[in-house]
Amino acid sequence: LRETQPWRAAHERDYAWLSGVMDKHYTGDDTVLRVLMGGILRAYSGLTVDAFADAAAAFLDAAPHPTLGRRLRDCAYVPMVELLRYLESHGFTCFIASGGSRDFMRPVTGELYGIPPERVVGSSFGLVYTDDEHGGALAYLAEPDVFDDGPVKPVRIWSRIGRRPLVAGGNSNGDVPMLRFAGGKDRPALRLLVLHDDAEREFDYVKGAERALERARDESWTVVSVKDDWATVFAD
Repeated sequence: LRETQPWRAAHERDYAWLSGVMDKHYTGDDTVLRVLMGGILRAYSGLTVDAFADAAAAFLDAAPHPTLGRRLRDCAYVPMVELLRYLESHGFTCFIASGGSRDFMRPVTGELYGIPPERVVGSSFGLVYTDDEHGGALAYLAEPDVFDDGPVKPVRIWSRIGRRPLVAGGNSNGDVPMLRFAGGKDRPALRLLVLHDDAEREFDYVKGAERALERARDESWTVVSVKDDWATVFAD
């Protein structure tokens, strides 16, 4: 398998190939995304949700970020966490809505962001229930369920929450429908778009966020500059 994508990229730690998957996705080409998803589906097929959660937690606890010199679990944005606590202190209920794997995020969102697993909305794979003497088990199928990105995000948010968000934050073209969905015609909303422009402390790029930045300018969304607006990016 190591000679075939996507396993070859994983084996060789080819981050350029892996990041290129989303670059192509945002241009409307999902050919390589389907290749990646096919590999992930094969890898997880038959694995129970409990075993997956344990593996995800162990990975995130130790795995280093490839360029930032810190563990992945230490890459939570301090201003993001501060905003969540501020909103909660004023009566808001906060959710995470991501294109990432729902079950990959859930083991750590409580500790890192104070968001319990039932308030994590993300991409998912098919599941099957099997009864046993221990109360049964859920295992992954080799088939997709939902890729939570772009126009699917508002669908998933409504399906899980039953309300439009009043505050929504994102950083990519895939977040535009979610940001547009916030508020609606009858009430105002705060739409936040993070601009990654700090090469010294994090990254400096707009690739994958071009349409989002254009929409932000046209519709007066609040663009948050990592370089100019964040005193701290990561916790020490």
